[in-house]
Amino acid sequence: MARLGSWIEPFPEGIYVRPADAWIDPSQRKERALVTHGHADHARGGHSRVWATPETLAIMGVRYGDQNGVPMAYGESVRIGEVDVTFVPAGHVLGSAQIVLDHAGERIVVSGDYKRREDPTCAPFEPVPCDIFITEATFGLPVFRHPDTGSEIDRLLHRLHSDPSRSVLVGAYALGKAQRVITELRRRGHEQPIYYHGAVERLCRLYEELGVSLGEMRHCAGVPKQEMAGHIVIAPPSALNDRWSRRLPDPVTAMASGWMRIRQRARQSNIELPLVISDHADWDELTCTIRELQPREVWITHGREEALKHWCMLHQIKARELNLVGYEDEDD
Repeated sequence: MARLGSWIEPFPEGIYVRPADAWIDPSQRKERALVTHGHADHARGGHSRVWATPETLAIMGVRYGDQNGVPMAYGESVRIGEVDVTFVPAGHVLGSAQIVLDHAGERIVVSGDYKRREDPTCAPFEPVPCDIFITEATFGLPVFRHPDTGSEIDRLLHRLHSDPSRSVLVGAYALGKAQRVITELRRRGHEQPIYYHGAVERLCRLYEELGVSLGEMRHCAGVPKQEMAGHIVIAPPSALNDRWSRRLPDPVTAMASGWMRIRQRARQSNIELPLVISDHADWDELTCTIRELQPREVWITHGREEALKHWCMLHQIKARELNLVGYEDEDD
């Protein structure tokens, strides 16, 4: 009797689906690529053909140029080789998807990156019962329990209003995190203009084109320093301690990341205002998702694999580590 899931095989550069002759999130150029979302550690340019959501294809277009893409709406299925492939929401960033694979009476769900809490910029995670659940474990340790997002945004606004002579410079990754922070600020009633670094401009514009309203945004270039006092500025993390930040009025340096739970990381990066806002599932969300789906096996792609594997084994769930390479923290 064939081993469960014997028709897919993990390689360092991605997951190969043999009966479809296709790869999921390959880090090298392939003939057929199924892409879960647009972050650079999952979506690479140069594939001969790409299956992804329309939003992910648009993001890849901005980053890598036009793709030979097959757009997949959520819930839509397509037959590739001998496998039925369906894309369902992952709740990670705009256009992010889990890839559901049905073949030989087995169902495998490749979740990509995901989170379970509400995010106004993307469709929420959709649980799909399966035989094998392939999960990330970026925050796969019990220490990682993310606080309420609204309370973190309230801390940001409190710091902004406590000293109107300063700006608050928020480090946030250009795809997903920047737009989420902006929309969360709008939800908390912050209607003032938000200034931005040029590195986040293209993707913010794309989000607007795809229906995510960000409110009034202003480019920092050429703006007098004092005009930005009392305002929030969004920039990539690399800009926080860069010469570029000197154009701002005595900025409070903030960072929006799940890694801000580790205070030493904040101190090492000279972060005054660590904001624990993550686009990944935390420990409770990872384990609750596995409980909800009740898979026969859990395969863990990247992150804190050993701890999550140990938890699965304690709960009588067969688990294995896939040891993929090249999946970094760009989108934390």
